Amino acid sequence: KVIEVKKGERVKKAPLPFTTSTLQQEASKALNFPISKTMRIAQQLYEGVDVKGQGTVGLITYLRTDSVRISEEADAQAHEYIGKNYGEKYLATQTTAKKSGAKIQDAHEAIRPSDINRTPAMVKDSLSRDQFRLYQLIWKRFVASRMQPAVYETISARINAGEYLFTAASSRLAFDGFMSVYTDPDEEKKEKNTN
Repeated sequence: KVIEVKKGERVKKAPLPFTTSTLQQEASKALNFPISKTMRIAQQLYEGVDVKGQGTVGLITYLRTDSVRISEEADAQAHEYIGKNYGEKYLATQTTAKKSGAKIQDAHEAIRPSDINRTPAMVKDSLSRDQFRLYQLIWKRFVASRMQPAVYETISARINAGEYLFTAASSRLAFDGFMSVYTDPDEEKKEKNTN
């Protein structure tokens, strides 16, 4: 006998843009890069890469930062890009930035693309494979950080079978939000295991 069925909703917040340590962790998980390689490639992307038709361009902001702050100009640019390419319903309503603790040096912004309109596909031919993979990770994470949360519909049931009680639960993605751009490598592994 099914004794109880509960329906609900679970919201998964958009990630914050990268700091130095979160970039190192994510590049290790998603790209299998050791810290030294991540920092070397990030330095190259920051110092500038020869982009066809544009000359030498610094693709990302400064790579050594503890801040998740984003400049107003970058935020406005992201807002415009997301609205145009994904639609109004994907735009974050308020900034996802955390209040920074007093100890954090907030001189720098979070690690982000210097120009959101310079998509990974646009610069792919000008980058080495590893540069492209790291730039794509940074670009996707920044875009995702400016988007709406993902929403899951959840359902759980309690089933009575004689002296035993079973529970079953499942969730379905109702609105992909930021996940249309970026998914956590750990989350991808979980999804594969549950499907």
